[in-house]
Amino acid sequence: MAESVLNNEFKPAIVIPVYNHEDAIKNTLKQVLEYGYPVVLVNDGSHAKCTKVLEELAQEHSDMVYLVQLDVNSGKGGAVKAGIRYSLTQGFSHALQVDADGQHNISDLPLFMQAAETEQASLICGVPIYDESIPKHRYYSRYLTHVWVWINTLSFKIKDSMCGFRVYPLQETCRLIDRNSCGNRMSFDTEVIVRWLWSGNKIKNISTKVLYPENGVSHFNAVKDNVLISWMHTRLFFGMLVRLPILLWNKRHG
Repeated sequence: MAESVLNNEFKPAIVIPVYNHEDAIKNTLKQVLEYGYPVVLVNDGSHAKCTKVLEELAQEHSDMVYLVQLDVNSGKGGAVKAGIRYSLTQGFSHALQVDADGQHNISDLPLFMQAAETEQASLICGVPIYDESIPKHRYYSRYLTHVWVWINTLSFKIKDSMCGFRVYPLQETCRLIDRNSCGNRMSFDTEVIVRWLWSGNKIKNISTKVLYPENGVSHFNAVKDNVLISWMHTRLFFGMLVRLPILLWNKRHG
């Protein structure tokens, strides 16, 4: 393991999972690179056109950009896990996850990094502020997940479990995902933060604007992902029951 990690030096990178976002990733990467942090692009089994774009971007910015190639599409969660694990092997201490599609407010990046450096053991989690661009069914359906998360943690510490704009402390996160599967698709963001809180780790919530770009590319599968999310909530509910005495003790004693 890199010496910088062992010495607890704050050495962050930015992880961007990419799946067939050959147009949006150009602008997202351009914005991110303005802040001077190394970037790990994870090609999640994209088609040839997107793969070529990513290879060209990595070559153009070879001093700042790492490219991780996954031969088969593993899903957003699988790509994020690959990027997190790779970042740790490169000696980074933290990774800020950014979606490729332009949803996240990159201008908040310094705020998140400052919080991560100040509270290096905490998971820094974005809490979305939406405008009128968000589809109404998505806005209201998120609350079902929020309710289940509050039930499964007996806590309101997680303000939003679905926002992918967050900073992970790499050592503890890798230990967590090695112990637990934490789904490979859209359920990952929610499952990993619930298990993070279950493990006694800290969370810091930061409000951030989130946009739904016009003509944006979404890879959410209404059938498959909803089934996997429902199964995740079921697993977490029974996991909560097993941990109920500890969760109640923690709630009582703060």
